[in-house]
Amino acid sequence: MRDLVRRVEAATPKDRDRAVDALRAFAILGVVCGHWLVTALVADSGTLRGASPLRYMPALTPVSWVFQTLAVFFLVGGLVGARGYASARARGESYGRWLRTRTARLFRPVVVVLAVWAVAAGVMLASGVDGGTVRTLGKLVWSPLWFLLVFAVLTAATPLVARLHPLWPLAVVLHVDVFRLGLDGPAWTGWINVAAGWLVPYCLGAAWARGGLRDRRTGWALLAGGAAAAAGLVLFAGYPASMVGVPGGELSNLDPPSLAAVAFGLAQCGGALLLLGPLRRLLARPAVWTAMALTNLSAMTIFLWHQTAMITATCAVLFLAGPVPGLHTVPDGSGWVLARLAWLPVFAAVLLVCRAAFGAYERSGAGRSAVVRAGSPARPSAPHRV
Repeated sequence: MRDLVRRVEAATPKDRDRAVDALRAFAILGVVCGHWLVTALVADSGTLRGASPLRYMPALTPVSWVFQTLAVFFLVGGLVGARGYASARARGESYGRWLRTRTARLFRPVVVVLAVWAVAAGVMLASGVDGGTVRTLGKLVWSPLWFLLVFAVLTAATPLVARLHPLWPLAVVLHVDVFRLGLDGPAWTGWINVAAGWLVPYCLGAAWARGGLRDRRTGWALLAGGAAAAAGLVLFAGYPASMVGVPGGELSNLDPPSLAAVAFGLAQCGGALLLLGPLRRLLARPAVWTAMALTNLSAMTIFLWHQTAMITATCAVLFLAGPVPGLHTVPDGSGWVLARLAWLPVFAAVLLVCRAAFGAYERSGAGRSAVVRAGSPARPSAPHRV
């Protein structure tokens, strides 16, 4: 272990901003923990159906405030994308080559998880598993992948949006919501916010790459302003308090992104900027940084396989022991919550197995620099790629 710590520390450029990696890792882990806490598979007459504790226990809504961390991921994505493109241009690398490299790292592991689940679905159906169960399990796996497609589109548009002020996409979100919700416009117009909503934190990240967002006052303004706007929209404009979708709800803040979700994301981005100093001090410790670097090496694998880990544990226990609390029962009380918390380490252990089995597909072709890539500033002479 000490040798690993020394090697990672030696491979890390001195000017690397380690806090950037921490923010990305926290964003991914937030999504993982959030899914594990607010997703239930209920055994019902030989089938498994999806359910959410947020529907039965609205008091758990603050869980969505803590673990819906996609805005921070897009903030870091905008920073890394803008820096990476600037670095590629400085090296004389073409846009096409830069984009192919970026998207390959993003979608190579996606192809693997889709292939594995295509085979698994076929085996389940051939074995007589109910079609509704197969659809429920498959949806849990592929539905989170929507954000990777959005992220890929924004990455491809980096040369166009790198200097776009975040207020422009924010204004689009505002006008779309006024039209579709305030003026009873067509519901499909909300899907414009899928791009515009996540473009707001992405553009903030690009502004960060240009040297902006350095003042702590900016972080406080984003945190206070975004939180106040989100609270006002929930309290006085009829937006739901949950920052994730709740089955049976009339309106979702996330599907598609609403003005309330974007405002909340701005608050999250402000909080992330304020945490940079403490994170840098913490990650100056070689052992802590090694753990963070290794987490980032497997960030995409963790994201892609976390639902599979939960499904595997849930189905294995159902097969071996029958329905048990926290895994197969209706999530409608504190007993379910306590039982689910007890099952989280099991999910994590299965996820570690998935990481060992499939992590190589994420790291394939990344080379030694993968541990030390994303947080370094763009420089023509840098020996590693952003």
